[in-house]
Amino acid sequence: MNSEQQYIDLYRQSAELIKEYSTGVMNDLRDDAFSDFQRLGFPTKKVERYKYTDVPSLFEPDYGLNLKRLDIPVNPYEAFRCDVPNLSTSLYFVLNDSFYDKTLPKSHLPEGVIVDSLSKVAAEQPDLVAKYYGKIAKTAEDGITALNTMLAQDGLFVYVPRGVKVERAIQIINMLKSPLGSQNPDVNFMTNRRVLIVVEENAEVKLLFCDHTADDSKFLTTQVVEASVAEGARLEFYCLEETHSKNVRVSNVYIDQQANSSVNHNVITLHNGITRNRTDLVFNGEGAECSLCGCVIADKNQHVDNNTVIDHRAPHCTSNELYKYVLDDNAVGAFAGLILVEQGAQKTVSQETNQNLCASKTARMYSQPMLEIYADDVKCAHGSTVGQLNDAALFYMRQRGIPLSEAKLLLQLAFINEVVDKMQLLPLRDRLHHLVEQRFRGELSKCSGCTLCR
Repeated sequence: MNSEQQYIDLYRQSAELIKEYSTGVMNDLRDDAFSDFQRLGFPTKKVERYKYTDVPSLFEPDYGLNLKRLDIPVNPYEAFRCDVPNLSTSLYFVLNDSFYDKTLPKSHLPEGVIVDSLSKVAAEQPDLVAKYYGKIAKTAEDGITALNTMLAQDGLFVYVPRGVKVERAIQIINMLKSPLGSQNPDVNFMTNRRVLIVVEENAEVKLLFCDHTADDSKFLTTQVVEASVAEGARLEFYCLEETHSKNVRVSNVYIDQQANSSVNHNVITLHNGITRNRTDLVFNGEGAECSLCGCVIADKNQHVDNNTVIDHRAPHCTSNELYKYVLDDNAVGAFAGLILVEQGAQKTVSQETNQNLCASKTARMYSQPMLEIYADDVKCAHGSTVGQLNDAALFYMRQRGIPLSEAKLLLQLAFINEVVDKMQLLPLRDRLHHLVEQRFRGELSKCSGCTLCR
């Protein structure tokens, strides 16, 4: 049986069960998504945007799914303690793909702001969710998005109404936990998470997503994020992955920007198994700007593939993109980024940079920055470097009494911190400096007080 067939059979046999435990707005798109998945299947390496990751092989194992939405007996607010100092976030949890609402943070959000279960809000306010759900993430164009749309039963909905500025950052802990618990770590488990973010005109919000694993099971997560950023709105969106070597994550992020809006999207991979991140950002209004940043630290046999497209459809827009990788042992990294400047998108300003450091001779990095320009009054540049630690710098530091291991650490920190320093959420930036150092030392510690991962 090929990778696609087991999911085709699953949907045919369980479509009514999937719909029963979800909601009408999400169900309305399922059958069309199923038809698209049958037609597209999983993207192979022959597909340009997927040529660095063998996606079909990721879906070959027989994964269990929680289609009946069984409760997981854990209160993450009691079991999980994040020791990011002075971050002072509004903290929420998503267990696998379900918003945890049995306990909620004491801090109150501004009036009209919604942070809640996607299926719950879709049932209570179907017109609001239907206006945005599935409008940016097109199932006809991507097999992963089609699979997620046909299987996802819940997820997260974040809504910031017109003119509202959420001062306190909203932190979402995406916690993966097998319904069978740690007693059966050999059981593979799959979750399909959907996230819908709506930031209306002149609104502002800061979101921090942290991915963690709560037991040693092998997980496969598909995630589709749709972010609609209206005219004059501002979105800061940070995604931090700190899972384990058995985790497979396939995430597609779709962002739509209107005139004079601003998006700052940062992706940080500190610990993982196999990660495939796709980001599609479209400028649909003049004067918008975005910053896409990513940093990856990988070793052993870890695999991290980031693929981005920034589509300049409107004039007078600005994009800046910086991704940095540090790879050790047999790790594999990939970055492919396309800046597309469409006809009529004059006065575009864009800079794309990918810099990579291979700390071992067996690490592999694939880098493909691209420009595609159909306008004649633009300022665009792109660049890529792949190298090793500077021998002269290592020699200089060793001559001054610094041990070789510490000298390598200092050079790696200096290299990766350029990305960390661009993060505008200062307490997170400070915490990441510490986490990055711990990661390079091989001492990436769990947050103090957390009992989930022990």
